[in-house]
Amino acid sequence: MRAEPVRLPPSRDQLCHLLQVEVEVRRTGGVRGEAAAVAGGGELQAEEAFGRSDARQCRSEGSGIKKMVTPGAKREAVAHAREHHGVSERRACALVGVSRRVIRYEPTRPDDGTLRQRLRELAAERRRFGYRRLGYLLAREGMKPNHKKLLRIYREEGLRVRRRGGRKRALGTRRPMVLPDGPNQRWSLDFVSDSLICGRRFRILCVVDDYTRECLALVADTSLSGARVARELTGLMGSRGKPHTVVSDNGTELTSSAILRWSQERRVEWHYIAPGKPMQNGFVESFNGRLRDECLNETLFTSLAHARFVLAAWRHDYNTVRPHSKLGGKTPAEIAGQRVWGHAPRHVAIPSNTHHEGTRLYL
Repeated sequence: MRAEPVRLPPSRDQLCHLLQVEVEVRRTGGVRGEAAAVAGGGELQAEEAFGRSDARQCRSEGSGIKKMVTPGAKREAVAHAREHHGVSERRACALVGVSRRVIRYEPTRPDDGTLRQRLRELAAERRRFGYRRLGYLLAREGMKPNHKKLLRIYREEGLRVRRRGGRKRALGTRRPMVLPDGPNQRWSLDFVSDSLICGRRFRILCVVDDYTRECLALVADTSLSGARVARELTGLMGSRGKPHTVVSDNGTELTSSAILRWSQERRVEWHYIAPGKPMQNGFVESFNGRLRDECLNETLFTSLAHARFVLAAWRHDYNTVRPHSKLGGKTPAEIAGQRVWGHAPRHVAIPSNTHHEGTRLYL
Protein backbone atom coordinates (compact mmCIF):
# COMPACT_ATOMS: atom_id res chain seq x y z
CA MET A 1 0.00 0.00 0.00
CA ARG A 2 1.48 3.28 -1.13
CA ALA A 3 1.80 5.98 1.50
CA GLU A 4 0.21 9.31 0.78
CA PRO A 5 2.55 12.27 0.44
CA VAL A 6 2.80 14.42 3.53
CA ARG A 7 1.40 17.88 2.96
CA LEU A 8 2.91 20.90 4.62
CA PRO A 9 0.75 23.09 6.81
CA PRO A 10 -0.83 26.08 5.11
CA SER A 11 1.65 28.33 6.86
CA ARG A 12 4.54 26.52 5.15
CA ASP A 13 2.83 26.76 1.74
CA GLN A 14 2.40 30.46 2.13
CA LEU A 15 5.94 31.05 3.37
CA CYS A 16 7.48 32.22 0.13
CA HIS A 17 4.45 34.34 -0.63
CA LEU A 18 4.64 35.99 2.76
CA LEU A 19 8.36 36.55 2.36
CA GLN A 20 7.62 38.29 -0.90
CA VAL A 21 5.08 40.42 0.95
CA GLU A 22 7.70 41.14 3.57
CA VAL A 23 10.14 42.40 0.97
CA GLU A 24 7.50 44.59 -0.62
CA VAL A 25 6.46 45.92 2.79
CA ARG A 26 10.03 46.74 3.67
CA ARG A 27 10.41 48.37 0.29
CA THR A 28 7.71 50.87 1.25
CA GLY A 29 9.93 51.98 4.12
CA GLY A 30 12.47 53.32 1.64
CA VAL A 31 14.88 51.84 -0.92
CA ARG A 32 18.40 52.92 -1.57
CA GLY A 33 19.52 54.30 -4.88
CA GLU A 34 19.42 52.13 -7.95
CA ALA A 35 23.19 52.18 -8.17
CA ALA A 36 23.54 50.76 -4.68
CA ALA A 37 20.89 48.11 -5.39
CA VAL A 38 22.59 47.00 -8.60
CA ALA A 39 26.04 46.99 -7.00
CA GLY A 40 24.83 44.94 -4.06
CA GLY A 41 22.71 42.64 -6.17
CA GLY A 42 19.78 43.17 -3.83
CA GLU A 43 16.97 42.64 -6.33
CA LEU A 44 18.58 39.60 -7.94
CA GLN A 45 19.25 37.96 -4.58
CA ALA A 46 15.68 38.60 -3.46
CA GLU A 47 14.24 37.13 -6.66
CA GLU A 48 16.44 34.04 -6.38
CA ALA A 49 15.51 33.63 -2.74
CA PHE A 50 11.80 33.40 -3.55
CA GLY A 51 12.28 30.13 -5.49
CA ARG A 52 14.20 28.36 -2.73
CA SER A 53 12.47 25.89 -0.43
CA ASP A 54 14.55 26.62 2.66
CA ALA A 55 12.89 29.28 4.74
CA ARG A 56 16.18 30.60 6.08
CA GLN A 57 17.52 31.07 2.55
CA CYS A 58 14.40 33.00 1.55
CA ARG A 59 15.43 35.94 3.70
CA SER A 60 16.39 39.08 1.87
CA GLU A 61 19.61 39.49 3.81
CA GLY A 62 22.27 41.54 2.10
CA SER A 63 19.74 43.47 0.04
CA GLY A 64 19.91 47.20 -0.45
CA ILE A 65 16.65 47.83 1.43
CA LYS A 66 16.77 50.14 4.41
CA LYS A 67 15.57 48.99 7.80
CA MET A 68 12.50 50.61 9.31
CA VAL A 69 13.40 52.10 12.66
CA THR A 70 10.77 54.63 13.66
CA PRO A 71 7.33 53.52 14.87
CA GLY A 72 5.68 55.70 12.24
CA ALA A 73 7.46 53.91 9.38
CA LYS A 74 6.48 50.53 10.83
CA ARG A 75 2.82 51.60 11.10
CA GLU A 76 2.85 52.59 7.43
CA ALA A 77 4.39 49.23 6.48
CA VAL A 78 1.76 47.28 8.42
CA ALA A 79 -1.03 49.33 6.83
CA HIS A 80 0.46 48.70 3.37
CA ALA A 81 0.62 44.93 3.95
CA ARG A 82 -2.96 44.73 5.19
CA GLU A 83 -4.37 46.88 2.39
CA HIS A 84 -2.53 45.52 -0.66
CA HIS A 85 -1.93 41.89 0.34
CA GLY A 86 -4.91 41.08 2.56
CA VAL A 87 -2.91 39.70 5.48
CA SER A 88 -4.09 40.00 9.05
CA GLU A 89 -2.77 42.50 11.52
CA ARG A 90 -1.00 39.76 13.50
CA ARG A 91 0.74 38.42 10.38
CA ALA A 92 1.71 41.92 9.18
CA CYS A 93 3.18 42.80 12.56
CA ALA A 94 5.18 39.59 12.57
CA LEU A 95 6.58 40.33 9.11
CA VAL A 96 7.55 43.88 9.97
CA GLY A 97 8.85 42.92 13.42
CA VAL A 98 6.77 45.24 15.53
CA SER A 99 4.45 44.74 18.46
CA ARG A 100 0.71 45.08 17.91
CA ARG A 101 0.63 47.44 20.89
CA VAL A 102 2.88 49.85 19.00
CA ILE A 103 0.60 49.73 15.95
CA ARG A 104 -2.53 50.40 17.99
CA TYR A 105 -0.97 53.13 20.15
CA GLU A 106 -2.60 56.55 19.86
CA PRO A 107 -0.65 59.57 21.17
CA THR A 108 -2.27 61.45 24.04
CA ARG A 109 -0.32 64.72 24.01
CA PRO A 110 -2.07 67.72 25.53
CA ASP A 111 -3.29 70.55 23.36
CA ASP A 112 -0.51 73.12 22.97
CA GLY A 113 -2.52 75.56 20.88
CA THR A 114 -2.17 78.46 23.31
CA LEU A 115 1.57 77.90 23.71
CA ARG A 116 2.11 77.62 19.96
CA GLN A 117 0.13 80.77 19.24
CA ARG A 118 1.96 82.81 21.87
CA LEU A 119 5.32 81.47 20.68
CA ARG A 120 4.52 82.53 17.13
CA GLU A 121 3.47 85.98 18.33
CA LEU A 122 6.65 86.49 20.34
CA ALA A 123 8.81 85.22 17.48
CA ALA A 124 7.11 87.69 15.14
CA GLU A 125 7.75 90.56 17.56
CA ARG A 126 11.31 89.50 18.41
CA ARG A 127 12.65 88.18 15.13
CA ARG A 128 16.25 87.93 16.38
CA PHE A 129 15.38 85.90 19.50
CA GLY A 130 16.02 82.17 19.59
CA TYR A 131 13.91 79.59 21.39
CA ARG A 132 15.80 79.94 24.69
CA ARG A 133 15.26 83.69 24.94
CA LEU A 134 11.64 83.29 23.87
CA GLY A 135 11.33 80.70 26.65
CA TYR A 136 12.32 83.35 29.18
CA LEU A 137 9.56 85.62 27.90
CA LEU A 138 7.04 82.76 28.07
CA ALA A 139 8.10 82.01 31.65
CA ARG A 140 7.29 85.61 32.62
CA GLU A 141 3.76 85.05 31.38
CA GLY A 142 3.33 81.82 33.37
CA MET A 143 4.04 79.33 30.57
CA LYS A 144 7.04 77.19 31.51
CA PRO A 145 7.38 74.29 29.04
CA ASN A 146 10.30 71.89 29.19
CA HIS A 147 13.21 73.12 27.09
CA LYS A 148 13.05 70.00 24.89
CA LYS A 149 9.34 70.46 24.29
CA LEU A 150 9.88 74.15 23.56
CA LEU A 151 12.56 73.32 21.00
CA ARG A 152 10.31 70.71 19.37
CA ILE A 153 7.41 73.12 19.05
CA TYR A 154 9.78 75.86 17.87
CA ARG A 155 10.97 73.62 15.05
CA GLU A 156 7.51 72.29 14.19
CA GLU A 157 6.25 75.85 13.76
CA GLY A 158 9.07 76.54 11.32
CA LEU A 159 10.59 79.27 13.48
CA ARG A 160 14.28 80.04 13.15
CA VAL A 161 16.65 82.97 13.38
CA ARG A 162 17.95 83.74 9.92
CA ARG A 163 21.72 83.63 9.78
CA ARG A 164 23.41 86.79 8.67
CA GLY A 165 26.68 86.95 6.83
CA GLY A 166 29.67 86.26 9.03
CA ARG A 167 32.57 88.57 9.56
CA LYS A 168 36.28 87.96 9.86
CA ARG A 169 37.47 87.24 13.36
CA ALA A 170 40.87 87.91 14.83
CA LEU A 171 43.13 84.92 15.39
CA GLY A 172 45.39 84.34 18.36
CA THR A 173 44.99 83.82 22.09
CA ARG A 174 42.11 85.49 23.88
CA ARG A 175 42.58 86.67 27.44
CA PRO A 176 39.69 85.88 29.81
CA MET A 177 37.73 88.91 30.98
CA VAL A 178 37.53 89.44 34.74
CA LEU A 179 33.97 90.31 35.78
CA PRO A 180 33.69 93.27 38.20
CA ASP A 181 32.18 92.83 41.66
CA GLY A 182 29.49 95.51 41.45
CA PRO A 183 27.98 98.34 39.40
CA ASN A 184 30.03 101.36 38.34
CA GLN A 185 33.30 99.53 38.78
CA ARG A 186 34.06 99.39 35.05
CA TRP A 187 32.47 101.05 32.05
CA SER A 188 33.21 100.07 28.46
CA LEU A 189 33.07 102.49 25.52
CA ASP A 190 32.97 101.94 21.77
CA PHE A 191 31.58 103.43 18.58
CA VAL A 192 29.12 101.99 16.05
CA SER A 193 28.39 103.55 12.68
CA ASP A 194 25.30 103.46 10.46
CA SER A 195 23.68 105.54 7.74
CA LEU A 196 20.38 107.25 7.00
CA ILE A 197 18.28 106.36 3.96
CA CYS A 198 19.76 109.38 2.18
CA GLY A 199 23.24 107.88 2.56
CA ARG A 200 24.50 110.23 5.26
CA ARG A 201 26.66 108.48 7.85
CA PHE A 202 26.33 108.90 11.61
CA ARG A 203 28.03 107.38 14.62
CA ILE A 204 26.75 106.01 17.92
CA LEU A 205 28.65 106.18 21.21
CA CYS A 206 27.87 103.06 23.30
CA VAL A 207 28.53 103.02 27.05
CA VAL A 208 28.01 99.72 28.91
CA ASP A 209 28.37 98.75 32.58
CA ASP A 210 30.38 95.52 32.55
CA TYR A 211 28.77 94.16 35.75
CA THR A 212 25.06 94.78 35.20
CA ARG A 213 25.40 94.69 31.37
CA GLU A 214 23.29 97.85 31.28
CA CYS A 215 23.44 100.18 28.31
CA LEU A 216 24.14 103.49 30.01
CA ALA A 217 24.08 105.67 26.91
CA LEU A 218 23.51 105.57 23.15
CA VAL A 219 24.60 108.92 21.74
CA ALA A 220 23.98 109.35 18.00
CA ASP A 221 25.45 112.21 15.99
CA THR A 222 27.23 112.88 12.74
CA SER A 223 30.40 113.85 14.62
CA LEU A 224 31.55 112.72 18.05
CA SER A 225 34.75 114.37 19.16
CA GLY A 226 36.72 113.76 22.33
CA ALA A 227 35.21 116.84 23.97
CA ARG A 228 31.70 115.58 23.16
CA VAL A 229 32.51 112.18 24.69
CA ALA A 230 33.81 113.91 27.83
CA ARG A 231 30.57 115.92 28.15
CA GLU A 232 28.44 112.78 27.80
CA LEU A 233 30.48 110.96 30.45
CA THR A 234 30.12 113.93 32.79
CA GLY A 235 26.35 113.78 32.40
CA LEU A 236 26.37 110.04 33.13
CA MET A 237 28.40 110.60 36.28
CA GLY A 238 25.76 113.05 37.51
CA SER A 239 23.03 110.39 37.28
CA ARG A 240 24.96 107.15 37.80
CA GLY A 241 27.97 108.06 39.93
CA LYS A 242 31.67 107.95 39.15
CA PRO A 243 33.12 104.73 37.67
CA HIS A 244 36.38 103.30 38.92
CA THR A 245 37.69 102.34 35.46
CA VAL A 246 36.77 103.12 31.87
CA VAL A 247 37.89 100.72 29.11
CA SER A 248 38.13 101.71 25.45
CA ASP A 249 40.15 101.13 22.30
CA ASN A 250 42.80 103.44 20.86
CA GLY A 251 40.58 105.59 18.66
CA THR A 252 41.56 109.18 18.04
CA GLU A 253 38.54 110.55 19.93
CA LEU A 254 39.36 108.46 23.01
CA THR A 255 43.09 109.27 23.06
CA SER A 256 42.62 113.01 22.65
CA SER A 257 43.77 115.59 25.15
CA ALA A 258 40.15 116.26 26.15
CA ILE A 259 39.71 112.68 27.37
CA LEU A 260 43.06 112.65 29.15
CA ARG A 261 42.23 115.93 30.89
CA TRP A 262 38.79 114.64 31.86
CA SER A 263 40.18 111.43 33.40
CA GLN A 264 42.78 113.37 35.39
CA GLU A 265 40.32 115.95 36.70
CA ARG A 266 37.72 113.29 37.71
CA ARG A 267 40.40 110.86 38.91
CA VAL A 268 39.00 108.03 36.82
CA GLU A 269 41.37 105.33 35.61
CA TRP A 270 41.29 104.99 31.83
CA HIS A 271 42.47 101.67 30.40
CA TYR A 272 43.29 101.25 26.71
CA ILE A 273 43.17 97.77 25.21
CA ALA A 274 46.00 96.44 23.06
CA PRO A 275 45.81 97.49 19.39
CA GLY A 276 44.10 94.87 17.26
CA LYS A 277 42.63 93.05 20.27
CA PRO A 278 38.92 93.97 20.35
CA MET A 279 38.02 91.00 22.58
CA GLN A 280 39.88 92.65 25.44
CA ASN A 281 36.84 94.91 25.41
CA GLY A 282 34.48 92.00 24.88
CA PHE A 283 31.45 93.26 26.87
CA VAL A 284 30.82 96.29 24.69
CA GLU A 285 31.77 94.36 21.53
CA SER A 286 29.08 91.80 22.35
CA PHE A 287 26.62 94.61 23.00
CA ASN A 288 27.48 96.18 19.64
CA GLY A 289 26.58 92.91 17.93
CA ARG A 290 23.16 92.80 19.63
CA LEU A 291 22.55 96.47 18.82
CA ARG A 292 23.32 96.01 15.15
CA ASP A 293 21.47 92.70 14.81
CA GLU A 294 18.27 93.62 16.67
CA CYS A 295 17.97 97.35 15.97
CA LEU A 296 20.21 98.84 13.29
CA ASN A 297 19.72 96.06 10.73
CA GLU A 298 15.96 96.01 11.38
CA THR A 299 15.27 99.74 10.94
CA LEU A 300 15.55 102.32 8.17
CA PHE A 301 16.49 105.68 9.69
CA THR A 302 15.03 108.67 7.89
CA SER A 303 16.67 111.39 9.97
CA LEU A 304 19.03 111.85 12.89
CA ALA A 305 16.11 112.68 15.20
CA HIS A 306 14.41 109.48 14.12
CA ALA A 307 17.57 107.48 14.89
CA ARG A 308 17.86 109.02 18.37
CA PHE A 309 14.21 108.25 19.08
CA VAL A 310 14.53 104.60 18.02
CA LEU A 311 17.81 104.13 19.91
CA ALA A 312 16.35 105.56 23.12
CA ALA A 313 13.37 103.18 22.92
CA TRP A 314 15.58 100.19 22.13
CA ARG A 315 17.93 101.07 25.02
CA HIS A 316 14.97 101.11 27.43
CA ASP A 317 13.76 97.76 26.08
CA TYR A 318 17.26 96.28 26.34
CA ASN A 319 17.66 97.33 29.97
CA THR A 320 14.18 96.53 31.31
CA VAL A 321 12.50 93.94 29.05
CA ARG A 322 15.00 91.91 27.03
CA PRO A 323 16.19 88.78 28.96
CA HIS A 324 19.96 88.37 29.09
CA SER A 325 21.27 84.83 28.69
CA LYS A 326 24.40 85.43 30.78
CA LEU A 327 22.26 86.83 33.61
CA GLY A 328 20.09 83.72 33.86
CA GLY A 329 17.21 85.19 31.87
CA LYS A 330 17.08 88.35 33.98
CA THR A 331 17.29 91.88 32.68
CA PRO A 332 20.17 94.29 33.41
CA ALA A 333 17.73 96.45 35.38
CA GLU A 334 16.96 93.53 37.68
CA ILE A 335 20.65 93.02 38.36
CA ALA A 336 21.04 96.73 39.08
CA GLY A 337 18.02 96.67 41.43
CA GLN A 338 15.85 98.93 39.29
CA ARG A 339 12.16 98.64 38.51
CA VAL A 340 11.29 96.23 35.68
CA TRP A 341 8.29 96.77 33.42
CA GLY A 342 7.98 93.21 32.12
CA HIS A 343 7.29 92.14 28.58
CA ALA A 344 6.05 94.91 26.30
CA PRO A 345 3.59 93.58 23.71
CA ARG A 346 4.76 96.02 21.05
CA HIS A 347 7.51 96.04 18.46
CA VAL A 348 10.92 97.38 19.32
CA ALA A 349 12.15 98.02 15.79
CA ILE A 350 9.86 100.02 13.52
CA PRO A 351 8.75 98.79 10.11
CA SER A 352 11.10 99.66 7.27
CA ASN A 353 9.34 102.71 5.86
CA THR A 354 10.08 106.35 5.23
CA HIS A 355 7.10 107.89 7.10
CA HIS A 356 7.93 108.24 10.77
CA GLU A 357 6.16 111.43 11.74
CA GLY A 358 2.88 109.66 12.53
CA THR A 359 1.91 107.23 15.24
CA ARG A 360 3.07 104.13 13.38
CA LEU A 361 6.43 104.05 15.19
CA TYR A 362 5.92 100.97 17.33
CA LEU A 363 8.51 101.16 20.06
